[in-house]
Amino acid sequence: MFKKIIHFLIDNYFLSIFFACIAFVALVSIYKIFFVKPTYIYVKVKVGQGLWWASTQKPSIWFVKNFKKGDQELDLTGKPIAEILSVRYYPWWGSNQYDVYLIMKLKVKKMSSGKYNFKRSAIGVGAPVDFEFPKVQFSGTIIDLSEKPIKEKLTIKNITVVKKWAYPWEAETVVIGDKYFDGEEIVFEIIDKKIEDSQEVYNLSGIYYPVESERKKNITIKGRIKVSEKNGKFVFGEEQIIAPGKTINLAAQNFQFQDYLVAKVD
Repeated sequence: MFKKIIHFLIDNYFLSIFFACIAFVALVSIYKIFFVKPTYIYVKVKVGQGLWWASTQKPSIWFVKNFKKGDQELDLTGKPIAEILSVRYYPWWGSNQYDVYLIMKLKVKKMSSGKYNFKRSAIGVGAPVDFEFPKVQFSGTIIDLSEKPIKEKLTIKNITVVKKWAYPWEAETVVIGDKYFDGEEIVFEIIDKKIEDSQEVYNLSGIYYPVESERKKNITIKGRIKVSEKNGKFVFGEEQIIAPGKTINLAAQNFQFQDYLVAKVD
C-alpha cells in the first residue's frame, strides 16, 4: 500500500506539490495561532477621517455614543485584535460635533525594522488606521504609541475666564457647581462667578450702541480644570493649550462657553 502511494505521488508530482503547499500553509497557520505569542501595543487614536492634515467633519453626538469601553474587534478566528480601553470626548467650539480620543490595545506584528503592522498596514504616530467593531466602523489618526499601557497624567489647575458685553441671561445661566464629564472623569467644574455691569458702549466688533434696552454684563468665572503638561505648557483635551490671553473652548453640563478669554491659570 505504501509503495502504491509513493508511485502515485511520483506519477502526479504536480498534485503532490499542491498538497505539500497546502500542508505547509496549514502547519504555519497552526503554529502562528497556537504557539506564537501575540504582540500587543497601546495607542491613542483621534477619531476622524484618518489623515491628520485633512479637515473633515468631526463626529456628532449620535456617533460618539456608540464608542464603548471594552468593545473589541475580532479576527476571522474570533480572537480580539483591537480593544477600546478608554473614551474621552470634548465639544468643538459650541457646535454639535466632538473631538473624540480613544486609548486602544492592538494586536500587531513587529517587523525586523522595528515598525509595527496592524491588519497588514504599517502604523505609527500620524498614521491613519481603520477599525470595524460589531456596532461601529470608523477611521482615526494615531497620536501616541507605546509598548506599555498608556497612563494619562492629569493635574488639577485653577482657571479664571472672563467675557465682556455678555447678555444678562448668559450671566444667569452660569451655575456654580456645574461640571463637564469627558467620558472618563470630571475634567472641569465651575466653583465661583462674578457678574458686573459693563461700562463700555462698544462691543467686541467696535459697534457703538447709542441706546441699550438692557445693560450688558461682564462675567468672571473661576473653575477647576484637569490638564496635562506638554513641553512646559498646559493642555486641555489633548490639543487645546490653556494660557492667559487665549480664547478657550469649554463646556459644562448645562452651559457652553463662547468668546471667553483665559485670565489666569495657577
